[in-house]
Amino acid sequence: MQMKTTTQKNLKTWLDADIAPEIKKELKRLIKEHPNEIEEGFYTRLTFGTGGLRAVMGLGTNRMNIYTVGMATQGLANYMKRVESKKRVFISYDCRNNSRLFAERTAKVLAGNGIEAILTKELRPTPYVSFGCRFLNCGAGVMITASHNPPEYNGYKVYWKDGGQVVAPHDAGIIQEVNRITSLDEVHAVEDLKHPLIKEVLKEVDTAYLDTIAAMQLTPDTNRKFGKQIHIVYSNLHGTGITLMPRAMERWGFTRVSTVEEQDAPDGSFPTARSPNPEEKKALESGLKKLKEVEGDLLIATDPDADRVGLAVRHQGKAHLLNGNQVACLLLNHICKAEKKLPDNAAFVKTIGTTELFRSIAEAHGGACIEVLTGFKYIAEKIEQWENTPQGMQFIFGGEESYGYLFGTHSHDKDAVISSTLIAEAALAAKLEGKTLIDQLHALWKTYGIHVEKLSTFTFPETKEGREKMESGMHKIKHSPPKTLNGIIVKTIENYQTSTKTNLSTGSKEPLPLPKSETLRLWLEDGSKVMVRPSGTEPKVKFYCGVKSDSFHSIDDGVAKLELHAQHLLDSLKNLF
Repeated sequence: MQMKTTTQKNLKTWLDADIAPEIKKELKRLIKEHPNEIEEGFYTRLTFGTGGLRAVMGLGTNRMNIYTVGMATQGLANYMKRVESKKRVFISYDCRNNSRLFAERTAKVLAGNGIEAILTKELRPTPYVSFGCRFLNCGAGVMITASHNPPEYNGYKVYWKDGGQVVAPHDAGIIQEVNRITSLDEVHAVEDLKHPLIKEVLKEVDTAYLDTIAAMQLTPDTNRKFGKQIHIVYSNLHGTGITLMPRAMERWGFTRVSTVEEQDAPDGSFPTARSPNPEEKKALESGLKKLKEVEGDLLIATDPDADRVGLAVRHQGKAHLLNGNQVACLLLNHICKAEKKLPDNAAFVKTIGTTELFRSIAEAHGGACIEVLTGFKYIAEKIEQWENTPQGMQFIFGGEESYGYLFGTHSHDKDAVISSTLIAEAALAAKLEGKTLIDQLHALWKTYGIHVEKLSTFTFPETKEGREKMESGMHKIKHSPPKTLNGIIVKTIENYQTSTKTNLSTGSKEPLPLPKSETLRLWLEDGSKVMVRPSGTEPKVKFYCGVKSDSFHSIDDGVAKLELHAQHLLDSLKNLF
């Protein structure tokens, strides 16, 4: 098998570098016996994107390993030395295989560049890094995680000093520095974790984090008196949530927590949930079984790095799964009711794909609803902007359809720990009225109309032809947008790539006030919205749809009709490809 030129070039950078002799020996064996593995591992360099790194673990320039982690960290260090006065980085890691190893490598490279590295002694959730970054007055933070990806993956997530994931201009600046590194010998690292620039922490940050969120209870007296009336089943999905969740629940007064025991232990192989994604019912099977056994009120499940949370509610004897849009609206409604009087400058933030019910609730309670692009980092960016603006808006709560929420500003990223305690508090408030969160959702629908959202992913073949078909479909929608979808007139189209909103009946255009993004959103005459967003890394297109009805005979009938309507709209969109 003849190796590609780029494969040979990338392989040579490793063979010529001062790396472990056993690694070089293994590479030479693979060249002879398994050249296809060499090709897969070295045909390209792992791309450091706006979210950092995420890839399959293994040997090669295209894999997550201590060498690619070292190069990424060297790029971060070079950028920090150039622009950031705070030469300190907070580092943590999740339950995945090699996460601790990669976190240690990150610390050693930072120390090798004269930057103080503060490393957690044990695994912790992703939002903990966002919190700790600011609590410890750091210039940046690194979280080793691949969220809910399959077990063979790992990743490297970068935060800036505000505790938010890096956004412009820092994202492009770090990427540029990482791309400048062409040799492993350019990476400077110390040998030992006992180096004076490396410090390990845990208890002080745990205490500060738990104290901070305990003070954020909206109904502390009620929680303390009646919290034991709510029986919560908690599914850790083998992740990091178990390190903080039980303690956080107890601090909020929720002492009846039963865990899904077979999922308690952190385990990077995810033995009971190969895809540990709380959006998927399959990942919740063990938790749903436990919920039924103990006749609990709620099943709360957090993904491996505990930044997203899934929820099931027992209502009339049956478990009902709630999606991210529904949970975001229930939490928003609970906050608005419990706060009674919101600040005059109160702001709630949602992503452009999140339900319009969110906006209706926020505005009905006198709050402003601000929209941002898909990705929680854009919600965090708003928090940072307002905190640094005299008389700026006051961030209260943010949510996105993909099961991520944030109450307060202790973290500048989605936080499943405080979201879970807030869910418990909302469920308790409902129970004390003789209701469940399902009753509360139905009440919202009766007030603001039934809202149904659907998400569908169209996967193209991983070939040149597949990518061309995807690009052709996107080009077609952008330049020849449909005049109708499923017989309903398209009123406006928002093209976030060109930052323009076009009225299709008049042809008039107006600017969109958000950063550029390969995203299209269409508004239909009946109030429905559809959104198209291609993946930046894979030949996939995501289709979002949101539909609404103010007129219905019953909740069940209204939901069924809207589900069908949403599916027809998604099918019409897919047919354009």
